[in-house]
Amino acid sequence: MKFILATKEGMTRIFGEDGLARAGTILSAGPNTVTAVKTAEGKDGYAAVQVGQGDRKTKNISKPVLGHTKGKGFEAIREFRTTDAAEVGAIIDASVFVVGDTVQVSGLTKGKGFAGVVKRHGFHGGPRTHGQKHTERSPGSIGGGGGRAGGRVAKGMRMAGRMGTDRVTVKNLKVLAIDVAEGKIIVSGAVPGRRGTLLEVVSA
Repeated sequence: MKFILATKEGMTRIFGEDGLARAGTILSAGPNTVTAVKTAEGKDGYAAVQVGQGDRKTKNISKPVLGHTKGKGFEAIREFRTTDAAEVGAIIDASVFVVGDTVQVSGLTKGKGFAGVVKRHGFHGGPRTHGQKHTERSPGSIGGGGGRAGGRVAKGMRMAGRMGTDRVTVKNLKVLAIDVAEGKIIVSGAVPGRRGTLLEVVSA
């Protein structure tokens, strides 16, 4: 299984050999360092490869994490479940992928703050006329009283609340271009998050 940690840079377009333009997202896939290798036979009980990405001042990192990373400061550390062999200290870069590979990208979506039901869930709101005054974007009745909910708010009720920052995985993306020297990978389509969002890129 191929994998790497990358950050989102922005979107662009790539012209293929057929002359068609395809939308793509530029990912900055700097070198990843293997920080730990876990096996099903070991004390962890599962197989995984843990990698660290980026640079961070060691004064801002807790001593347990510094001990785990042998004194190196990483911006982010993530695990990928795989049984492939790896060595601690090995470097993973953009060259693990080739143009045409199918990958899936996971990350956190943009945070939108507190949002109402119209923006968050697509409610149509109330009527615009006929006595409507302050309820144009209100949720309306939630069916309380002695109805199906028994006088309480039913679990899963769609209401106003914090929107965004959800973990989303986009599958079946194609690698359109790779620049190993610059550590750039361009994948087809859009991926979650804003510029600078940490993403997990895994071969499908």
